[in-house]
Amino acid sequence: MRAVGFRQPLPIEDDRALLDLEVPRPVPGPRDLLVRVQAISVNPVDTKVRRRADPAEGEPRILGYDAAGIVEAVGAEASLFRPSDAVFYAGALDRPGTNAEYHLVDERIVGRKPASLSVAEAAALPLTAITAWEALFDRLDIRKPVPGAAKAVLIIGGAGGVGSIATQLVRQLTDLSVITTASRPETAAWSRDLGAHHVIDHRQPLAAEVAALGLGAPAFVFATTNTDQHVAEIAALIAPQGRFALIDDPAALDIQPFKRKSVSVHWEFMFTRSMFGTADIAEQGRLLTEVARLVDAGTLRTTAAESFGAISAATLRRAHALIESGRAKGKIVLEGWA
Repeated sequence: MRAVGFRQPLPIEDDRALLDLEVPRPVPGPRDLLVRVQAISVNPVDTKVRRRADPAEGEPRILGYDAAGIVEAVGAEASLFRPSDAVFYAGALDRPGTNAEYHLVDERIVGRKPASLSVAEAAALPLTAITAWEALFDRLDIRKPVPGAAKAVLIIGGAGGVGSIATQLVRQLTDLSVITTASRPETAAWSRDLGAHHVIDHRQPLAAEVAALGLGAPAFVFATTNTDQHVAEIAALIAPQGRFALIDDPAALDIQPFKRKSVSVHWEFMFTRSMFGTADIAEQGRLLTEVARLVDAGTLRTTAAESFGAISAATLRRAHALIESGRAKGKIVLEGWA
């Protein structure tokens, strides 16, 4: 089967950074689905793994986490899906990725594809929806008020993949005010269109930007990018006893400034459940099915922003380059095979 992968970590400008491959079709394990991949999307984690990970000796590493496709076969103990079912999911960090014609995934982290979306539109959602949902509702517990705080959440990086779906989840499922950050007119407009009540410029001091809104100190802050650049401002602007979550990978993070306000700090990593086989691993499948229901009800919408055409090493190198530039908005999707 066709696939795209890499044999050594290389800069994306190198034509060997991602390669077109022919690899054997995998065989399902007991709880696995074998999915015929119809569309994928690209996330920052793809670029991080490509730059940092060394594949096993003599073996290429296949990247990719988001996918939408059709179940071709199921494992002996699988019971949640049947062949021909349309599904979407975000895969696992410690298994071969979705940049392949056929892909294995544990059925417990799979959801039924939204009927109202194309496969490309659906492929844009899983990883970012799981990340945003877990960060907002499991880690920050945004439905539980912070006494005396403004009923507001600040989302740093509102136009990115996670910020784009987080904005919708907060706006549509809670009564909190949504403050996002963006630095360009097109990303600010994108964020407002997704439901942000206020958009501020993350190139400016965030505490002053938030204070100028006149809302008071927000109860919650969700940082999706460049946390190390903003941590002092976050500590200054967040309400006492507020809750702060992040998802990026700062080289160092000093949380001492949060102590005086008794701010809780939460790290969200959506691969935790699949990586450790947690007792509640099936929550991700249920979460995605609920996301699909909300999409089909018109409550949420896809965050697909750009289509780069068919899946190939060339188109994926282009997608990785855009993500690494820091100028992507929403999600980049690819559909079909070149």
